[in-house]
Amino acid sequence: MKILVCISHVPDTTAKIQFTSDARALDANGVQFVINPYDEFGLTRALQLNEQLGGTVTAVTVGDASVEPTLRKALAIGAHDAVRVDALPSDPLQVARELASVVSEGAYELVICGQESIDYNGGIVPSALAEILGWPVVTPCIGFDPAGGRAKASREIDGGKEVLDIALPAVLGA
Repeated sequence: MKILVCISHVPDTTAKIQFTSDARALDANGVQFVINPYDEFGLTRALQLNEQLGGTVTAVTVGDASVEPTLRKALAIGAHDAVRVDALPSDPLQVARELASVVSEGAYELVICGQESIDYNGGIVPSALAEILGWPVVTPCIGFDPAGGRAKASREIDGGKEVLDIALPAVLGA
């Protein structure tokens, strides 16, 4: 299975965050950046699926050259390949559009995103990406079992768990 994992370059939550003197932007000096924990969980799940099904796992992020250490970390964790979209992630819809281009060019069968990023806590990208692609989305996905061009995907809901039968390709929010 050809899997694309979307990762975000986010400030470490243990870092002391400061703003520029005009208070309009984050002062990144001395701030450690990491893979968004939800995205790292998605990468781990993608690698588990890869062990089970074969194929490739590619990590992708949107950003300038400053995000490359995050991509290198994804490769160190086990991703087979990494792609950096050279654009500033100005808003979730723009990020989803950029990611959709990568998905279309790469003919991926599954896209895994974190259910949200710890910097903005938006959670918009997985659903926006699925909408642009015209693919089903399951978020937050807690179980995934592919078989024959379809998959059983599960997610937590109030009072229980919902199990969905979805067509592939699909987008999951981990």
